[in-house]
Amino acid sequence: MKNHFKLAVCQMNVVDNKETNVKKAVDMIESAARNDADLILLPEMFNCPYDNSKFREYAESAEDSATLEMISETARNSGVYVVAGSIPELDDGKLYNSSFIFNRDGEVMDVHRKMHLFDIHVPGEISFRESETLTAGDKVTVVETDLCRIGVVICYDIRFPELSRLMVDKGVELILVPGAFNMTTGPAHWETLMRVRAVDNQVYLAAASPARNHELSYIAYGHSMVVDPWGEVLSQAGASEEIIYAEVNSSRIIDVRNQLPLLENRRKDIYRVTEGSGQNKD
Repeated sequence: MKNHFKLAVCQMNVVDNKETNVKKAVDMIESAARNDADLILLPEMFNCPYDNSKFREYAESAEDSATLEMISETARNSGVYVVAGSIPELDDGKLYNSSFIFNRDGEVMDVHRKMHLFDIHVPGEISFRESETLTAGDKVTVVETDLCRIGVVICYDIRFPELSRLMVDKGVELILVPGAFNMTTGPAHWETLMRVRAVDNQVYLAAASPARNHELSYIAYGHSMVVDPWGEVLSQAGASEEIIYAEVNSSRIIDVRNQLPLLENRRKDIYRVTEGSGQNKD
């Protein structure tokens, strides 16, 4: 890991127009790069309203994706890493909620397909079933960069602590979370979850939400944020569109783990988290 680098989190105002959304993503990446960001994170479903009825309409295959081509070109021209939030990906007739990770040359390093589908029912508040349209991924996504080793999860994935711990056991120092919590789960759990996952695993964590758009059927909470390994919120957006920044420092991770050696003090003789046999392993 580099001693330190600058991270940018783009809280985009996603609308019901793919071309507008992709142009906005490109503009925000370029703006962040001009502000010396090394790694740039976009939100979940950044090119598409978060809506079951829209996913297939907006879906693209990895081999023929205008969205990914534009993000690749922008990453290459700007010389930055881009974790492209997620898009509805079409593969062999199935739809996935997929995050494509680009290196400084605009090449796809890896893809994370959302593992835990968002199927919830809060009476009187919200009901949503991603499983009506989407297929779950099955891979723990860890990527080695010249900045640090990163892990990528998508939204609902962050609620499952085993996944974050598997990533940390693979050496992850930064967990990236493109997400779209709503106006029920956001105020209740967004900040709490992001801070506790950073604290539990003594890593940096960055979460990117779409901005709050009341014209869409699903209204994202916003409040994109970056948290350090002690659980301190380094930067946080409001409800509107903006880019937030934070410095990621390897020395902070070392200091926190020395002061409070949680990972060393685990009782692996009694319990452990292991990766299932069905996973694609390193």
